[in-house]
Formats: sequence, C-alpha cells, structure tokens
Amino acid sequence: MTQTIAPRVRTVVLLLLAAACALLAGAGPASAHAAVTGSDPGQGAVVDKAPARITLTFSEQVALSDDSLRVLDPEGKRVDTAKPATVSGTTYAVPLHSGLPDGTYTVAYQVVSADSHPVAGAYTFSIGAPSKTSVSVSGQSTDDGVVGWLYGFGRYVSYAGFIVMAGGAAFVLACWRRGAGVRPVQRFVVSGWVALTASTLALLLLRGSFTGSGKVSDIFDLSLLGQVLQTKSGAALVSRLLLLAAAALFIAVLFGAYDKREDAEEKRDLTFGLSIGGVVVAAGLAASWAMSEHASVGLQAGIAMPVDVLHLLAVAAWLGGLGALLVALYRAPADTPVDAPAVRRFSQVAFGSVLALIATGTYQSWRQLGSWSAFTDTRYGQLLLAKIALVVVLVGVAWISRRWTGRLAETVPVEASAVREKERVGARADGTGETAAVGTGETAVVGTGETAVVGDGDAPAEGQGDTGLDTDEQPGTESADPEPADSERAAQLARQQAARDTAQRKRMRDADPNRFGLRRSVLTEAGIAVVLLAVTTVLTQTEPGRTEQEAKAATAASASSSADEGASGALTLNMPFDTGGEDGKGIVTIDVDPARVGGNEMHVYVERPNGRAFDIPEVKVEFTLKAKDIGPLPVAPDHIATGHWSANGVQIPMAGDWQVDVTVRTSDIDEVTVSKNAQIG
Repeated sequence: MTQTIAPRVRTVVLLLLAAACALLAGAGPASAHAAVTGSDPGQGAVVDKAPARITLTFSEQVALSDDSLRVLDPEGKRVDTAKPATVSGTTYAVPLHSGLPDGTYTVAYQVVSADSHPVAGAYTFSIGAPSKTSVSVSGQSTDDGVVGWLYGFGRYVSYAGFIVMAGGAAFVLACWRRGAGVRPVQRFVVSGWVALTASTLALLLLRGSFTGSGKVSDIFDLSLLGQVLQTKSGAALVSRLLLLAAAALFIAVLFGAYDKREDAEEKRDLTFGLSIGGVVVAAGLAASWAMSEHASVGLQAGIAMPVDVLHLLAVAAWLGGLGALLVALYRAPADTPVDAPAVRRFSQVAFGSVLALIATGTYQSWRQLGSWSAFTDTRYGQLLLAKIALVVVLVGVAWISRRWTGRLAETVPVEASAVREKERVGARADGTGETAAVGTGETAVVGTGETAVVGDGDAPAEGQGDTGLDTDEQPGTESADPEPADSERAAQLARQQAARDTAQRKRMRDADPNRFGLRRSVLTEAGIAVVLLAVTTVLTQTEPGRTEQEAKAATAASASSSADEGASGALTLNMPFDTGGEDGKGIVTIDVDPARVGGNEMHVYVERPNGRAFDIPEVKVEFTLKAKDIGPLPVAPDHIATGHWSANGVQIPMAGDWQVDVTVRTSDIDEVTVSKNAQIG
C-alpha cells in the first residue's frame, strides 16, 4: 500500500507546486502600492508657458533616488536640472530648464512606496501644442521581468520557509515531542530554515535591481547593495538574517540535547525554555515582514503591525504544523508512528489558529479595502475573496480530518489490548517465555535465541539456504569452524527478522482504514495550503483596494478637471519669478479651492528653485476677467508660516478665463509681477 501511495503523493505535490508557480508568474512583479493622485501639469494637459518644475502627488510617502523623476523632451533628452525633492508631505517636484520649446514632454517616475514596493509609470503633457515624440510611455518601466519574477518567487519561498520551520517546530513541542527524534520531521524543519535563509539572502541581493534598473547584471552590484542596507526593507532583511542565526541554535537544541534528555523534570524545564525562546524568535521573524510591508503604512499602523505578526504566526502554526503532520503520517518509522493524542492536540492548535486568523484577517480586510465595493471592483479584493474561499475549503477538509482523528483514537486502545493479549497467549504456549507462531509469518524464537519465520511465504522453505540449517549441514555433520558460523548465522537471521518485523508493523499500520483516511485528508489539506500560500504571496504584492479606489477617484477628478479646464475642484498655478535682485529667484504657487463662482479659499506658497520655502516682504494677487471687463480684483493674503500666505472668502463673480496676476517683492526695490490664465467656475 505504501508503494502505491508514495508516487501519488509526489505527483499531487508537484502538481500543486506547479499551480502555485503559475499563480506567482501571473502576478505583476511590481504592483503599485502607492498611486499618483495628482500632478502639475496634469496628464495630457496643454500649457501656454513652459513650467519651471514638475510636481507629482502620491497617495502615500515614497522614497526617491536621483533618477526617480525624469522629464524628457520630444527627442527623448532629459530637461530636468536637479535631483527630485520633497515639496510637502506626499508631493514631490523636479525643476526644469527655463525656456523649453513647444512640444510634447514625457514625465517618467520610478519610486519606492512606504510599504517597500516599487512604483513606476509615465505620462505626457504639452507646451503650446501637442507634437510627435520619440519617447514610448509604455516602455518607461525599467523592470525587464526576470528580476521581478525572481523577487516574487523569493518572497514565496521565504514565506513557505518560515511557515515550515516555525510551524514544524511548534508541532514537535506542542503536539508530538517524540517527533524531535524522528529524522523525516527533523529534515522537514531544517529544510524550512535553509529555504528561509537562502531566500532572504537572495532578496537582499535582488532588492537593489528590483527597485531600480531591473537588470540582471545589477544583482551583484555592491553599490546598490549598500543603498539597500540603508532602507527600511534592507534593515528588515538584515534583521531576519540575525534572527535566523538564533533560530539555528534553537533547532540544534530541539533536535539535539532535547531529544537526548531523559530526566522528566529536566526535559519539562527545557520544553518551557524552548517554547518561550521559540515564540520570541518566531515573532521577531514575523515582525521583519510587518515592519516593512502593508502593515507599516496607512491607517492605524501601530495596531496593524502586531496584528500582522499574530496573523503570520497563526498561519505558521496551522499550515506548518499540517506539513509536519503529513510528514509524520507518511515518513515516520514504523516503530515511532504519530499517535492519536498528538493528532488531537494538533487539531486543537489548528482550531485556535483558525480563530486567530478570522479575527486578524477581518481587521486587515477592513483596513486594506475600506468598502464592500472594493471586494469586487479591485484586484486586491478579488484575490482576497479567492483566499477566503480557499480558507473555507481548508477548514472543511480539516473538519473531516478531525473525524478521522476521533475514529483513530477509538481504535488505538483496542489494538493495544489485542497486542498485549497475543503476547500473553504466546507466553502461555511456551513455558520458558519463548514465543512461537507457526504458519502466520510471526516470530519464532528457538533454543539459543535464533529467530526463524515459518509459513505464508515470508521466509524461505527448509533447505533453501535462509533457514536455520543449510542443506550441506546434515545432522551429525561437523562444521570446520562451528562457533563463528553459528554466530554469523544468528546475526544474519536477527537482521532478517528485524526487517520483517518492521515491514509487518508498517503493513499493519498502513492497513488501518482510519489512519489511511487521516493521511488522505491531511494530504488534501496540505495541497490546498500550498495554493493558499501562493495566493497570499500575490496578495502582499498587490495594491490595496483602498489605495486603488482612491487613485481611481483622483484620476477621474484630474481627467474631469482637464476636460473642463478647471471648472470644478481645486486649481493650482505654478509661476516662476525673478525680481533681478539678490535672492530674487523662486517659484510662487497659487492654490484656489474649489475654483468656482462664489467664495473660494486661496493659498500662496513661495519657494526657492530647490523647493525650500522662504519668506519675502510682500505678496499681492489680482484676478482679471478681460472678456467681461471685470477686474482687477485685488486680494491681500495673510502670512501664515514660512513661505505660506492664505486668504478666505475670495469672491469670483462669474465663470470664465481669468488672468491671475501675482506681484512678488523680494526687497525694498526688487519687485516683479507674473501672470497666468486659468478657467475658473
């Protein structure tokens, strides 16, 4: 039976792994977790004069490099003049050359969101009138695909390694302590440690290329590695490696000193110490994900990170313990089978893990989705629905496993009683305590302790060379060296009998329908768990539903504003100035909200060319509607903070193409007025 099951197990596992890899391959390697919610000039906009800078606003803070924001002219040449800088909060800008000619320009961006995922894209705007451009917008992403796929696969392996290592060790300590001496279980846990360590090192090398050029040749670039080590993601990966060193010590003690400890009190104390140390190390490893991914940004990050740690620990206890149980059921030696109490204890651990997953998963879903519509309208929500469906199926199969566990527990006492009764009958059959069984294939102990098996084909027939007497050794015939021959024959027969006993116990174990049913249901659980882990890995690389919906709303508002030339929504005008005196260059920004007929709120920002705010003696603003001969309507804003002025109740009497004049005075004699037209109302 074992020979027919094992190939089937390997085939099913390989098919499930192939399905998991297919899911990973279908996931975009650089799904955006921060989204562009605004830009100036806007996407597709046509402006009269060349802007002094380009600004982009994201849904969350992002990390910038020297080439994060690039502006290309129609021929593909860069026209930005300095490194990008932070304007305020989530708004970033890059200055441009002055006097740019008319034509279509391309803005390309590649940044890293606060949850460690790269964000890349591009859009165009035009000065004067649109023109042909040699720049391909779709080709702006520098990720060539190979690095992204490798990085995604490395993330999957790291999650799987952690679950196997932490869950397998927890299964041994909490459910089946005899498993500490079982080689297949040891190899299972150690393989998880090796997979997690190797994948963490690989992710550390891949990180620089993944968030930068996307080239395979940059994987071993030490300068990029140095930059990665200074980021939040790099710190998390290094912390994970340090914790893996502690995990190696834990595993060495668990499968070394702990297994060899015989004193009950000492073993109990060591169990307590290993349990505390294991929980601390496992929680630290789980925190290396929480501190650098979704949980670390957005709403209630202080609550979300410990919740994420608890979620990952519950997944490891359930799915990793499930894998260890599967190994124990299929690979444990016949003389050390996993018993019903161990399976029952794991069932209780799994039930508690499921409750924890439901609680933490509900909170995470609310936090990442924000609305019911996000379940069906966003990719994150659709993947989450698939994950929930897999968990429901997995719980259903686990319930079947619990039923098989109950039946197995009922049969174990009966089997033990039968074995003890057989031993007593054998002892009564032979007053010397030697056991004999003829015709059943069981053990017969004869005289000197030599073992023979008689009957049903499990031992050769008399005279065929494997019995207690060779055909050449007839009664009365003396052997040339009888003592060595007898001892060698006894050792050979003992080895043969031990092998037969082990095979017989394994056949009896595998023939138990309850144990076979449990093995089959646990194998099904493990297969579903492999796919569930793949979906979860893709989910962590996908833009959260809340962010995706916010980005869609911002894009729709921007498109509407561009189509109606600012008929509704806030209006932002950037105007460079140069008064000609010392420290006379800068950029003045006018924000009018909601930019429609009636009362409006106006903000004025004055910045140096490098984006740093600074104060000037005076700022005045006037609105003129020349088509209707209205104005100029003066506005004197109040000084609020460094480089910031504000005015409330700015009245716009009618809709139209208004000219906005801003007078900037940087000294007693240095003054200039800059103008820009905008549709208001």
